Parts: sequence; structure tokens; C-alpha cells
Amino acid sequence: MKAVIITRPGEPSVLQVQERLQPAYADNEVLVKVMAAGINRPDVFQRKGNYPPPAGAPQDIPGLEIAGIVVAIGTTVTHLMVGDKVCALVAGGGYAEYCNAPEEQCLPIPENLSFTEAASLPETFFTVWSNVFDRAGLKDGETLLVHGGSSGIGVAAIQMAKALGHTVYVTAGSEDKCRFCEALGAAKAINYKTENFADVINDVTAGKGVDVILDMIGGDYTTGNIKSLAVEGRLVLINTMNGNNVQIDLAQVMRKRLTITGSALRSREVEFKGAIAHKLKTVIWPLLASGRIKPVVHAVFPAAEAAKAHELMESNGHIGKIMLDFGDR
Repeated sequence: MKAVIITRPGEPSVLQVQERLQPAYADNEVLVKVMAAGINRPDVFQRKGNYPPPAGAPQDIPGLEIAGIVVAIGTTVTHLMVGDKVCALVAGGGYAEYCNAPEEQCLPIPENLSFTEAASLPETFFTVWSNVFDRAGLKDGETLLVHGGSSGIGVAAIQMAKALGHTVYVTAGSEDKCRFCEALGAAKAINYKTENFADVINDVTAGKGVDVILDMIGGDYTTGNIKSLAVEGRLVLINTMNGNNVQIDLAQVMRKRLTITGSALRSREVEFKGAIAHKLKTVIWPLLASGRIKPVVHAVFPAAEAAKAHELMESNGHIGKIMLDFGDR
């Protein structure tokens, strides 16, 4: 098979298409003929040598989400058959013509979605559900602030929370991105380049603050996050693009009874990810099938142009997902 290989740690140009053997698949796994794969920030970190994949995942083939056709099944697979169209969350190896995936981490492709649209879903939808609804426990009537509202994570969080009845606020880096987020369902999008998000949140919530913050920035956003949380608020971290080392006003944490938590999904066990998949299939997949939630794909690149896809990701010029095409049809 053809696969996009990290030939050495470095800039996007180190991504090259090479021939590799098709991956083996375990008893609980299926082998998928990949039609499309999603680009995500962890792929960039892995390319640079800063994010080694977990044991058992390919060390030099990035890619955490795919969509395609099942071409073989393991001996204990019971709910999937050869020929099924699926999208899947994988621990790595998605930038290839074939990829193995645990049955539990596969989801059916809604009939109204293309392979490319379906491949844009797993990494962001699993992440949002796990962190916003499971870990942070966003409840009926509560509000959510999402940093990076125009990212893949952001557009998923806006739509999922809005569809389930929550008020969503976001930050984004341009007026165009802010207007897009509001059109997607955000009650207010804050341009972090021209506005102080903590001040705006204080104004739009009449001083109450928000109940949950989903943060992929960290660093100097932390002070504003603490100020922006309501009493009993929860801050959940999924990345720290602005740095890990911060100062926190612990008096505010105690006074407002805040919870600060976070997670990394990639290394979690199959059973954990399978439980998320079950919840997504039950709650979110009907909303995709009805069109209430829609994939947001910014650009699609042929697999041979993976370097250009990574350049776009690092430019922050996109809204939604960046995808690789391995034969979408």
C-alpha cells in the first residue's frame, strides 16, 4: 500500500509517500480500505518529533481518524461485515491506503455524508464528547466557552453543545472566523486579537461566568479562564499550545469551588474509546443524519500533498477540518 511517512522529524516537507506492507489486524479489529483521513494537531506534533504514538501504533505513519470500507474482519468481530462503510478513531496509521481499527472505535457513516465528511468526525467528536460531556459534565441549562472556535474541535463543540440546548461562547482569531462561529450557532464569538475574552464573558453573562471551558491553549489564557468560570465551574484542558507553566490564583479556585482537569485521548484503552463511540452513535449520529449537525471541511488535499495540508494547519488559516483524499467516492 501507499502511505504518508514521516521520513525524519522536521518541517512539513519530511512527509513523503512510500510503499509499505498493509497493516496486520487483531482479532477485535477490522482492516479498512481508507478513502479519506483527517489532519489534526497531534499529527503535526508527531511529525516534529514531539508526540510519540502509543505502543502498537505505527511510529512513522500519522493519522488519527479515517473513513472507508471494511475489507477484512478479525475473528471476534461481531457487529461489522466486509463491505461496511465506517469512520473510525485510530491510534495512528491513518495516512495510508489501509488502516486497522478496533471494532469498538468504528461508527457507521450516515448516508448523507461522503467519506471525506465522515473522516472529519472521529477525532474531534470523540474528544469533545469525552471532555465536555463526560469529564466536565456539562448539564442542562449550563453554558460553555470554547477556545479555538473555528478549529476542528471548535466547530464540533459549537454544534454538539448547541444542538443539545446549551449556550456556547467561543474565541477566534479574526472577524471572519468569529462571524462563521456565530453562524454555526455560537451565541457570541470573541476576537482574541482585539478583545479580552474574560471581560467579554463577564459582560455577556452579567458577571455570572460560564459553567465549562474547553481549552486547547493553556499558558496565558489560564488567568482569564479562572476569571471567566462561574461558581462550581469546570476548566478542561486538551492541549497547551501557549505553554504548560502557569500561575493560578488559588483563592479564586477555592472561593468559586472550581474544578481544573484535562485529558489525552490517544493513549486511552479501547474500552474507554468504545464507550464514547456508543454515546456518539446514540446521541450525536442521529443529529448528523438529520443535518442538524454538519461536518465542516475547509480543504481536501490528495495524499501526495500531505505536506501542503500540514502547512495550512500550521498557518491557522483554516476554518474546520483539513482532509487527505485516498480515493473518496
